[in-house]
Amino acid sequence: QVNLVESGGGSVPAGGSLRLSCEASGYVYTGGCMAWFRQRPGQGREGVASIHTGTDGAVIAASVKGRFTISQANAGNTAFLQMSGLTSDDTAMYYCTRGSGAGGYCPSLEKPIDWAYWGQGTQVTVSS
Repeated sequence: QVNLVESGGGSVPAGGSLRLSCEASGYVYTGGCMAWFRQRPGQGREGVASIHTGTDGAVIAASVKGRFTISQANAGNTAFLQMSGLTSDDTAMYYCTRGSGAGGYCPSLEKPIDWAYWGQGTQVTVSS
């Protein structure tokens, strides 16, 4: 079992920045993957970024590429999502998730069902 706790959400004006953090505890091993998804009201979960805790390989969704970066610390127990150039379209609940990193690859950001553990989420609101 893995427990994930997100923090860092809040309200910012358009063009601003935020840094989200995710702390993992429980059965956490190096070589798994961490990711961030977001969900707008009435919509499904959208994969934003993932990182392999063993290789440090990252995948960033096209919708946020150039504005968001993902990183890790503490041997993969902590993941960060640095967000800049925020727009109202970035307003959503942001979830941290953890999944398998078998073979050096992370589950797809297009398939939330392939990610095993989820946090409770942290709200990001961008005002225009």
